[in-house]
Amino acid sequence: MATKAASGRRDDYPGWLRGSPPPRWVRLLPPVLLVGVLVAELVSSEPPDIGFLLGAIPSLAVLSYGPLATAVFGAVVVVLLNVPALHLNHPGNADLLTIAFIAVLSVFVSLVRSRRDAHLVTVRSVAEAAQLAVLPPLPERVGPVRCVGLYRPAQRETLVGGDFFEVRDGPFGVRAVMGDVQGHGLSAVGTVASLLGAFRETVLDQRDLEAAAARLDRRLVVDSASVDHAELFATALLLEFPPGTGTVRMVSCGHPAPVLLRGAKALELDADPGPPLGLGFFELSPPKGRTVELDPGDRLFMASDGVSESRDAGGSFYPLPDRLTAFAEEPSDALVAHLWEDLVRFCPSIRDDVSVLVLSPEPRADRDADAGGDADTGATADSHSERTGG
Repeated sequence: MATKAASGRRDDYPGWLRGSPPPRWVRLLPPVLLVGVLVAELVSSEPPDIGFLLGAIPSLAVLSYGPLATAVFGAVVVVLLNVPALHLNHPGNADLLTIAFIAVLSVFVSLVRSRRDAHLVTVRSVAEAAQLAVLPPLPERVGPVRCVGLYRPAQRETLVGGDFFEVRDGPFGVRAVMGDVQGHGLSAVGTVASLLGAFRETVLDQRDLEAAAARLDRRLVVDSASVDHAELFATALLLEFPPGTGTVRMVSCGHPAPVLLRGAKALELDADPGPPLGLGFFELSPPKGRTVELDPGDRLFMASDGVSESRDAGGSFYPLPDRLTAFAEEPSDALVAHLWEDLVRFCPSIRDDVSVLVLSPEPRADRDADAGGDADTGATADSHSERTGG
């Protein structure tokens, strides 16, 4: 399934010390410690002086339990300390008043933590909804084009960074855009949202791909006009699959060129790159489009510079063309997953946003077969409805 976060991502979920729910073993610590102390006292011929360990139980409960459960653990500890047969409250080893104070304090801390956790969940839910509205999940298929993507923001615990991509179907064919705005992380989300909004409009009302790129450029120029020294810019690559032509048209605005995957070959498509978006150079030097004929089974690979400019410990750049040649015959989803895993092994500390998009236009015969299969399915459903009287 096409996704914005493919398998192999290193930090899909933050550690429990950074906000995620605690693991099961943390929840087991208070009851296990309690049972361990009781068993040690009951089975020993000469009970050891380990009653002081009970004081840690309410504090451990704070990590994973709510205030009510923490209060129960504290009450159980205080009760057990008052059972003479257990010999847990030996003078000098387990001060009953001290442990009782720790239990009460732990309940208060657990109450504060629970409320902060609830607030954090709400904030994260709102942030996730907002980010998904900016960059919704990539569908498996847009018109006659199958899509597989990977999106890895540089800033942890976010869904959107400075990279963006989108695939949309419109009256002039299926169009795709991949871009990289100045900066990365949450500070770039506003620019990403503005560019994606402009792109979605061009899919509907801009017949010419060069004119669509000019619209994106104008959007950034207007956005930065009222800001002194904004220096707002972005690179972008636009692709278009005109209906019924078996071709792809591309326009590059300072972005890395796409790669044509044809069988076991990975061929970089030369494009006449225009200036990046937002610098106001489009009138002086507008980008020029290029049309490429596609064979059945051809795929287009697009990636941000977060892939090609990643470096290993020795300072060497990631050899993207060689890696693509090695993975070229794999299915698109496997190719994306293996490329990401290979990139992480090559450069364990990736500091830039990473985005990858593989587009597979289907030949007309395959599309007709799929349409025929859908029609047959619909006819079968109608026939079944007639037999059952539905």
